[in-house]
Amino acid sequence: MDEINQTTVTFFIIKGISDVPKVQVLIFLLVLLIYLLTLGGNMTILLLVCLDYHLHNPMYFFLCNLSIVDICCSTVTLHNILIMCLTGSDRVSFSTCMAQIYFFSSFTANELLMLTAMSYDRYMAICKPLHYRVVMRMKNCYALAVSIWALTFIDIIPYMVLIAKFSCYKSNVINHFFCDIMFVIKLSCSDTSALDTLFFTEGLLLLSLFPFLLTFISYLFIIATILKIRSSSGRWKAFYTCSSHLTVVVLLYSTLSCQYLMPIAVGNLDFNKGFSLFNTAAVPILNPIIYSLKNEDVKAALKRKIKL
Repeated sequence: MDEINQTTVTFFIIKGISDVPKVQVLIFLLVLLIYLLTLGGNMTILLLVCLDYHLHNPMYFFLCNLSIVDICCSTVTLHNILIMCLTGSDRVSFSTCMAQIYFFSSFTANELLMLTAMSYDRYMAICKPLHYRVVMRMKNCYALAVSIWALTFIDIIPYMVLIAKFSCYKSNVINHFFCDIMFVIKLSCSDTSALDTLFFTEGLLLLSLFPFLLTFISYLFIIATILKIRSSSGRWKAFYTCSSHLTVVVLLYSTLSCQYLMPIAVGNLDFNKGFSLFNTAAVPILNPIIYSLKNEDVKAALKRKIKL
């Protein structure tokens, strides 16, 4: 059923990371290890922030939300590989594929907006320290986080409505390890102009470019403020407080740019798949590592809890 000409489909075939039978056990063990590390690292961040009152502030509140997003995003994508390796089945129903697209898209948009909120928090802490406690009250942070979660889950609905209207597909084989919206659009033989327009104007501009510009502008002000600090130790301390967040931002935007801004051609499908794997597997692991290794507050909280 590799080629389906002008017909609807009831299921998709996911090619996965590799179709070589001999490496399936290795892939399963590697993905399982990655998933367990993702769960362990992000759950550690969540527990530390919840249990240690020293971390009860806006920065770590948003970090908790980021950890939840990372866990959810990894679960949505990596579980597919684990199930395929265990059962040997590469089929997913149409409804399951649509659900995977919906949740993955929502969590990705959520992560971008949550990182933007974290950049604004750093901007207020460094550039407007006298107004920080007033503007970044926990009540305001809760409202912002709830708005981000609600917006990202509601915003993806129009995309799903348009995809559900696709009447036919050129093929039901997805050369990926999960159902990705760009791959499904490429397979459709229906008119995708409305979805393409929505994806560009609302998806790329509002949910991607706008958060990037806000983050970029925030860091322009942050860097300008840091450079005005006279002492080198003061400049280093101010920059060090932002370095973890900046590292995560660079990693995420770099992988997403390579994943979605490059045209999906036959020759670079595996290339695109590699960036997807890094984004969905490596980045969620790196986030808690970056924040724990580069953040003195998190390391201090971990030491206090280990001593108990």
